[in-house]
Amino acid sequence: MIHGGSWSTVCDGDFDQQDAEVVCRELDCGIPVKVLGSAAFGRGEGQVWTEELQCRGTESDITLCPLSSSLKHSNCSHHNDVGLICSGSVRLVDGGSRCAGRVEVLYKGQWGTVCGVGWDMSDAAVVCGELHCGEAVDAPQYGHFGPGSGPIWMDNVGCSGSESTLKNCSSRGWGKHYCNHGLDAGVTCSGHRMSRLTAGPHRCSGRVEVFHGGSWSTVCDGDFDQQDAEVVCRELDCGIPVKVLGSAAFGRGEGQVWTEELQCKGNESQIYFCPTSSSLKHSNCSHHNDVGLICSGHTEARLVNGSDSCSGRVELQYLSEWGTVCAVRWDMRAADVLCAQLDCGSAVAVVEVDWFGEGSGHIWADVFDCQGNETHLSQCGISSWSRAACSHKHDAGVICNGSSMAFHEGRVRLSGGSECQGEVEIYFRQDWRKVLLDSWSLSKASVLCRQLGCGSVLNYRSSPSTTEHKHMCVTASSCSGSEAHLGNCSSAQAVNCTSGEHLYITCSGKHHLQTQQLQMNRIVEHQEIKCAAPFH
Repeated sequence: MIHGGSWSTVCDGDFDQQDAEVVCRELDCGIPVKVLGSAAFGRGEGQVWTEELQCRGTESDITLCPLSSSLKHSNCSHHNDVGLICSGSVRLVDGGSRCAGRVEVLYKGQWGTVCGVGWDMSDAAVVCGELHCGEAVDAPQYGHFGPGSGPIWMDNVGCSGSESTLKNCSSRGWGKHYCNHGLDAGVTCSGHRMSRLTAGPHRCSGRVEVFHGGSWSTVCDGDFDQQDAEVVCRELDCGIPVKVLGSAAFGRGEGQVWTEELQCKGNESQIYFCPTSSSLKHSNCSHHNDVGLICSGHTEARLVNGSDSCSGRVELQYLSEWGTVCAVRWDMRAADVLCAQLDCGSAVAVVEVDWFGEGSGHIWADVFDCQGNETHLSQCGISSWSRAACSHKHDAGVICNGSSMAFHEGRVRLSGGSECQGEVEIYFRQDWRKVLLDSWSLSKASVLCRQLGCGSVLNYRSSPSTTEHKHMCVTASSCSGSEAHLGNCSSAQAVNCTSGEHLYITCSGKHHLQTQQLQMNRIVEHQEIKCAAPFH
């Protein structure tokens, strides 16, 4: 690749399937067939590239991919030059893997289909060979993999089976046809490998089965790990893995137990791209050991109708459908996880529907049992399909500290006294709240006086005010006493105000601070005078 005015080779350890998809797309060469390491196409010359591509796989060219200067393999040489085979001018679509599906060819920069009338195994053999997918297993006609769109590029195709590319086979000529998309040709090759989940409560959970060699087989629990699970969930558009279950958790399958072991790295888009090994860890597997998998299904999350992307009504996408979340069982720990998942920090408030309005459509009544330290909601325990008494009048809303709405969160003020003396109020979860006395301590009082710029604490006691506070109050954070701000202490909790007396605090004051600073300056000046005196 060219960068900084010169061409450089790329290290095999720093190039993955997502990078390959972008390179093939940029070169108008279809999709990746195989990524090859160890200078499979010979050793290059000149520089080895010093950055790592971190493509997501959806970019149109590599200039749009993020880069990292921290290479996984910083000691690469031309012995490690990476090679890539792209599919070129033919691809198979909507068949579950790159080795099965509707036949599409690339002509003048546009993908189009092939008419299935007269399509046979010799034609399919050329496609499988061109894609490095093994031998042809089936050559279905008449839209078996669904109708395509766009031009129909080839009709009346006639291959001998020995051609290196479908373009070398005879046809009516590019774009000339007497056909429609209901007759689009398809191919299944022996290299076709795909996954499915069966016998679960929905299509994103169940017993793991792999299609290979023309039939479905179950997978042994001892030969399936977290990386394999990530690829299966991704391939099925089911989010990320929640749990891998052994011992036929979704019932015992029938037919074969798969005789190979998946060795996915976890970043592949389909299990087709995962290496396999015929030396199973557990060669004596039976259907008693069929592995099961639960994927999150919730592939996306968002906050809607707020002032920015870090505040709003909670909405989750489940199996491509967006819906709101019921607030009846939604709590601050789940909100914390959602904020982290959205790169919005932590939650400062779970709010009622009047903040961000009612949603529409489906209401997800799943209960997320989060500890608060997870990075994605799907890592929380989920009680699937619980049915709380919910309507859109109970849609949950969240404000994260990454939102402009959380600007005042954690601020402190004193009321009913002077600048450094008074009843303590903390802005917590989008409202000013009084603090309960029985949750307070000297260390917390020290932090509060420091935060206000009011010196040290003189005393704290019950507030002389007897005015009732209509809103919720707050218990104090847990502080060591050395913090500069109450926000650096552990989280406070909102409680009912009727459960105790309110806090009134007296700090030494800003004048005391000025006096301390004046004394410190005099000490420093005195030390400087002593140091400046000559030796005798």
